[in-house]
Amino acid sequence: MRNILITGGSSGIGRACARRFAEDGDQVWFTYRFGKDRAEVLVAELSAAGAECAAFEFDQGDWTSHERLLESLPGPVDVLVNNAAVGSATVVDHVPGPDHERAAAFLRINSVGPLWLIQQLVPGMLDRGYGKVVNIGSVGGGVAVFPGFHVADGMSKAALTYLTRHLAAELVHSPVDMFAVNPGAVETNMLEASTLRALSPDQRAALEARLPRGRLLNPEEIASIVWWLTGEPATPLHGAVIDASMGLGVHPGLLTQGAV
Repeated sequence: MRNILITGGSSGIGRACARRFAEDGDQVWFTYRFGKDRAEVLVAELSAAGAECAAFEFDQGDWTSHERLLESLPGPVDVLVNNAAVGSATVVDHVPGPDHERAAAFLRINSVGPLWLIQQLVPGMLDRGYGKVVNIGSVGGGVAVFPGFHVADGMSKAALTYLTRHLAAELVHSPVDMFAVNPGAVETNMLEASTLRALSPDQRAALEARLPRGRLLNPEEIASIVWWLTGEPATPLHGAVIDASMGLGVHPGLLTQGAV
């Protein structure tokens, strides 16, 4: 049994990851920022299924909260899934102030926060001779450019991609594997807030029809990729930055311009 830490695990891709790792018999710890009720429901669900699971409140990018989380964890972390992030619409929930403060928040939460967690947890992985880190970014910034989203949002995801490659290079002779996964249009609360909520039913149908395979990705598809990357068969992919967008990363115009 491995100890898995998933940030932002109360909804979306993080919740799907928690379920997938628990299904495999791992002990799952996940964090939440605002979704305490959702976190409690997920802990109850996974515990009822026989999994060992716990949730922790966490304000990613706040150093005091990082220290508190590390003190609260019941044991060492074998697998870190850096999933928590803010998007172009959800950032206002964290920073309701002026735009320049929100721009800084993107970098603090989406880039610096994962860096801190890696710096806090990877030394222990090295001491124990085992560790996996999966950074979940976005096709926007991590792979391609999507005008209309906040520029600092894309910058923060690009930084996460660089972080993955840089640390993978430093760890190339170590027993710790490092990966990045950049999902495309996934049916999550974040995409709902940034894009889907403003669309009429007809507009949403048209958008989905333009996307690769004519549909949104679901969180479980991304969770399966994340889970597989933490297994030994994925070791040769150390340092890989994976475009998990079903083709949107190589054809961003499908979203930005409605190209066919």
